Amino acid sequence: MIRLTDIRLPLEHDEAALKAALLLRLGIAPEELLEFTLFRRAPDARKTSQIFFVYSVDVRVRDEAAVLRRCAADARLSPTPDMRYRYPAQARADETRRPVIIGAGPCGLFAGLMLARMGFRPILLERGKIVRERAEDTWGLWRQGKLNPESNVQFGEGGAGAFSDGKLSSQTRDPRHLGRKVLEEFVRAGAPENILFVSKPHIGTFRLIKVVENLRAALCALGAEIRFGCRAEEILIDLDADGGRQASGVRLADGSTLRGEHIVLAVGHSARDTFAMLHEKGVAMESKPFSIGVRIEHPQSLIDKARFGRFAGHPLLGAADYKLVYKAKNGRTAYSFCMCPGGQVVAATSEPGRVVTNGMIQYSRAERNANSGMVVDVFPERDFPTYPHPLSGVEFQRHWEGRAFEVGGHAYRAPAQLVGDFLAGRPSTRLGTVLPSYQPGIHLTDLALCLPGFVLETLREALPVFGRQIRGYDMADALMTGVETRTSSPLRVRRDPKSLQSENIRGLYPAGEGAGYAGGILSAAMDGIRAAEALALQMTEDGNGAAEKREADEYRPFPERQAP
Repeated sequence: MIRLTDIRLPLEHDEAALKAALLLRLGIAPEELLEFTLFRRAPDARKTSQIFFVYSVDVRVRDEAAVLRRCAADARLSPTPDMRYRYPAQARADETRRPVIIGAGPCGLFAGLMLARMGFRPILLERGKIVRERAEDTWGLWRQGKLNPESNVQFGEGGAGAFSDGKLSSQTRDPRHLGRKVLEEFVRAGAPENILFVSKPHIGTFRLIKVVENLRAALCALGAEIRFGCRAEEILIDLDADGGRQASGVRLADGSTLRGEHIVLAVGHSARDTFAMLHEKGVAMESKPFSIGVRIEHPQSLIDKARFGRFAGHPLLGAADYKLVYKAKNGRTAYSFCMCPGGQVVAATSEPGRVVTNGMIQYSRAERNANSGMVVDVFPERDFPTYPHPLSGVEFQRHWEGRAFEVGGHAYRAPAQLVGDFLAGRPSTRLGTVLPSYQPGIHLTDLALCLPGFVLETLREALPVFGRQIRGYDMADALMTGVETRTSSPLRVRRDPKSLQSENIRGLYPAGEGAGYAGGILSAAMDGIRAAEALALQMTEDGNGAAEKREADEYRPFPERQAP
């Protein structure tokens, strides 16, 4: 097939217009165009007076070689890259060893799915509950202020991404098209098919719950086992024949032991007790940068008007989003994070006595407010008194989450302040036109009581600049709710870049967001695939032929293992 890029059409057009544009670019007659499929569609709203849709399209034509020769000078036309996924190994029918995966978020689920498709029958351990029971516990915090430390926004089937912005995009390089594989698996599990081509795909929490359930069903049908309510208390480590340290199993919180020499660590960025256990066991890790700030809310109509002008509210465009970045005079960067058009701000703590905010959207993006994290970067060597201790970032997060709990008046209410008051340096005493979406409620106050000074300084400098970029962004009535602390993991569990195993524990595969190698649903799932591939190939070598292996110079894929 041939891929055509940068096909620009007016906002309102039909399929005939797109087909006509393809024929014109290819220079062929209608009967020579056999079929076409959308690869990417994105709005171009740089000029609000005239908004376009920009397409990338894969086409099949009668004489592909002739078209490619004739259009050789057109850089916007090329052969469609091969995006098919190829399984690197396949377990034999007599394979008895079972890899262990700790965590059933995007990373753990996709590591398990790939291993199951290769026939390795993994065992997944998840400290939380199945996603629907977990949803009930999460709503218990939002509606009644009751926190279950083992079942909440952070812990449970689906991971933190199940109750978040739900975006399925990533800025990481992806030469192997693993992101495409993830999207295809989501569609296979019931996600809308348009996530394969829209520029900023998302599913939304309620739909994602059903997709996660279908992924679980696929795993179990392929021979995987998922154990809920199973918290990993300790990674067991033995000495191997060469005197090196080898993972040998997991001791669970109930005292039972699960043996296994191939373990994927996919715990997510909030598994602080697990991080402490790993540090005690001597697993190589280090502090890494992350960010801290607030959630900021505006009327969605304001963002729509600023981004789309007279086209605001157009059904083909939906709710507008934004991305903002500003480098302050103090060397810090303020930026928007996890922007949720037509969404809500939610309580996202996983520990008693702390307040954490996050953003969540449904597929419809129909709520009255837009919200986004507005955060400032944190540097371990500059900001942590106990640096270079690898858990310094965890303690930093806990300190400010605890302050937010106190300033919010306890009961998991969040401290909040109007932007006008924040810029003036005075506490807020009453709301303006922007009504808060955060549950279980806010307490108007002064955010200076629960944020580091460098965050206050940076945001006060950045907000007026953002107001010039998006008219009204620094409106006095916009609402800031604190604190946003869990933008990413505060540490990295170091791994070998080739084998993906821990630098000093053979058989342990740190992966995903918690280990410091991803930053969202899509990138975490992609890293889960990489971990599964590395583990499968290592099991091949360790098992003396107990699995088949695709050599590096071969191109043939192994077929995926089908459910009975």
